[in-house]
Amino acid sequence: MTACVDLDLSPKSQGSSENWYSTEQELQLSLNALYNPTLWNFECNRLFHTDRYSDDWSQRTELYDWLAGNVADDWAKAKNEWANDYKGIARANTVLNSLDKAKEHLSDAIVQQYAGEAKFFRASFYMYLINLFGDVPYYTSDISLEEAYKMGRVDRYYILDQIYQDFDDAAAVLPVSYSGAQRVTKGAALAMKARAALLMNDWATCAAAAKACMDLGVYSLHPDYRELFLSSCKTSPELIFALPCSNELLKHSYGEAATRSFYPRNNGGTSVAQPSWELFFAYPCTDGLPVEESPLYDPANPFANRDPRLSEITVPFDSEFMDYIYNPRPSAKTTLQVSTGIMAKNNDNRLVSKDCSYNGLILKKYVDEEWIDDRLTDTPQRILRYGDVLLMYAESKMEMNQIDQTVFDALNSLRARAYKCGLGETSKYPAITETNQTALRRIIRNERRCELAWENRRWFDLIRWRICEPCLTAPIYGLPANAQIEKNEATGYWIWPKDFRPHMRADSTIDISDIENYPDYRLVNVQRAFVPRQYLFPIPQNERVVCPMLTQNPGY
Repeated sequence: MTACVDLDLSPKSQGSSENWYSTEQELQLSLNALYNPTLWNFECNRLFHTDRYSDDWSQRTELYDWLAGNVADDWAKAKNEWANDYKGIARANTVLNSLDKAKEHLSDAIVQQYAGEAKFFRASFYMYLINLFGDVPYYTSDISLEEAYKMGRVDRYYILDQIYQDFDDAAAVLPVSYSGAQRVTKGAALAMKARAALLMNDWATCAAAAKACMDLGVYSLHPDYRELFLSSCKTSPELIFALPCSNELLKHSYGEAATRSFYPRNNGGTSVAQPSWELFFAYPCTDGLPVEESPLYDPANPFANRDPRLSEITVPFDSEFMDYIYNPRPSAKTTLQVSTGIMAKNNDNRLVSKDCSYNGLILKKYVDEEWIDDRLTDTPQRILRYGDVLLMYAESKMEMNQIDQTVFDALNSLRARAYKCGLGETSKYPAITETNQTALRRIIRNERRCELAWENRRWFDLIRWRICEPCLTAPIYGLPANAQIEKNEATGYWIWPKDFRPHMRADSTIDISDIENYPDYRLVNVQRAFVPRQYLFPIPQNERVVCPMLTQNPGY
């Protein structure tokens, strides 16, 4: 300690903040950390994270805190989101502010590409912050703790402009595609800019960014809707930005307990959660009309004559799924195991197993045999796909009342894919042709719900449309007591009564409250209790303790 020599505080034999970020490998490793699913908290924290807060979800008598109106300023989910977003921002800023070290070793093109990649991530994390919290602290340089403690909240629309600039900068330098490992691309920057604009109802910016992504000509709809969501589909021309996973490398999408909650009890699952009745009735009939209007709806066979995507989100009754015939009817105490041809105990029947689906539906989207052997999945954690870009484009054009053929082509491409036919084969699917803005708004909002069901998009839509009150203060319904289900089956209408027709509100949400008129056909599993203050998250109290400049959002 007393020797008269200079201490080497930056040893060249190992990485440090002084000598890192000088080679391509070091930059790649630093940017790789921004792909960590932990940072993408509300997209990847758990299976169907935000869908649990939406009207697409039913989970026995469970009600998550946001949906129960129980969010306070110490809410763990808000604290985690705040911490992870700012962790990602700090990492991106550090890369951007250290690139000068690499300029003498790398070409300008490579340095600019990595700058674009870091700006993509910084903009994405700020996008979540302003959408969930409103005005937040904003910084792009390295700051000290003392400076951080003195920072207040910055107007979110100012931050939005900076987000747009970051995405523009990224799109200008990122490649359209990669030959090797997949990283963020020009298309990802454009699509995420469209999403940032969509979340803030900035229609002009959203339409322009979505159109620019579409015009790249490198994305297209995956030919098979079901296949797109299976773990076997690691790459697709529809995937724009996804976080890859690998069971072989012990990088699973989700853990054992998570997947088991969503596959059938006949296969060893628990069927803890399932699509809601509201989501079931959101899917139109094959004539394009909602259930309440269509003469094709058959209450005795409610899956018949419906949009094919209904049978991809939840398993149709009496159909084969994962080696068993799914039959939740009360009389079906046994069911066929297809591979053996033997009738087996039907654990997906409420009269056999009291803890099977509380509303008669089970999840089909994503679920396949891979979930069963070790209860692990390496399905890519999809954050952006081309189908969403088409919907963003159509909605923003509609909101500007610029309803033209490009809007119909975007929407009808998705419907044609669902019906497994070509865009021009309009005799094979119910093509959308509505030109009235109010009517088309309802159609597009419902189309988003059907196409993007259980993809962490519905909750964000409910918030930005400010329509949580009608649907998220209603009860979650399920099947009545077992003895009553048996009586109902004897009438020929075991799950819903013959005359029951849910209706679609003007805001596009599904109202099933008329089931109250049929007490023999329902139980209230749990009562939702959304409160309007939750349109914005609370600023975490622990942050406000150390930073008094941070004011709180109204109502907390």
